[in-house]
Amino acid sequence: MRRSAMLPVTFGGLVAQPGAAFFRITELSGADTESLRGLQVRTGNGLGGKTLALRRPYAVTDYGSSRTISHEYDAAVAGEGLRSVLAVPVVVHRQVRGVLYGALREACMIGDRPLAAAMDVARDLEQTIVVRDEARRLLASCQPPVVTANPRAWEEVRDAHRELRGLAARIGDPQLRRELLAACARLASAAAPPAPARRAPVAQLTARELDVLTAVASGATNAGAAARLRLRPETVKSYLRSAMRKLGAHTRLEAVTSARRSGLLP
Repeated sequence: MRRSAMLPVTFGGLVAQPGAAFFRITELSGADTESLRGLQVRTGNGLGGKTLALRRPYAVTDYGSSRTISHEYDAAVAGEGLRSVLAVPVVVHRQVRGVLYGALREACMIGDRPLAAAMDVARDLEQTIVVRDEARRLLASCQPPVVTANPRAWEEVRDAHRELRGLAARIGDPQLRRELLAACARLASAAAPPAPARRAPVAQLTARELDVLTAVASGATNAGAAARLRLRPETVKSYLRSAMRKLGAHTRLEAVTSARRSGLLP
């Protein structure tokens, strides 16, 4: 927001859980003090609380004297020396999941260009939250089936494994990406035979080679895998050839079968 919206001070926070009546300001950029950090903003209170309640962007030219908002947080805002302030909601599935602020230290109207840029940032964050929520849902719900002989149960595991790997490639949070890939590894290893029964050492596939093989295992064509993974079809072919070589496979089916026997795929 600081770069694109031309607002020298930006801050904000996420709602702890969907539907909560408050959020805390946890992120600041360009601030000179810590007066805003940790501030709890409740629905309807101040500029951010109004945005939280009404799910719309709002701006004030002079925060301390504005008659359109309540003034529970004037001391914190004045402590940072802010005058003009913009608040933009982060809305996911019609629920406000956070509020982003941009501010100036002088009293002047915040125009359409900064507002449009701030809303673009909010939309990017909305998409990130959607992906993160879906990743966490899958992490919480997917478990290897107790009865391993049940084909339908294993198909559900394989579908969850494919979705998790697809999400992992889109996740920007390194910790969450590691959690997703660790869950994928647990699902894959659950289907593998005991180590003594394996005929050869497990092939070391790269993350992208495994992503492509996961898509192929679900029945995707090279073009389908490319669209799913946001890669070029030629790149998918290259990853697939490399995975097949490492697995000692001559066909796509042999590669998938070998990967499942090695515990690389469920």
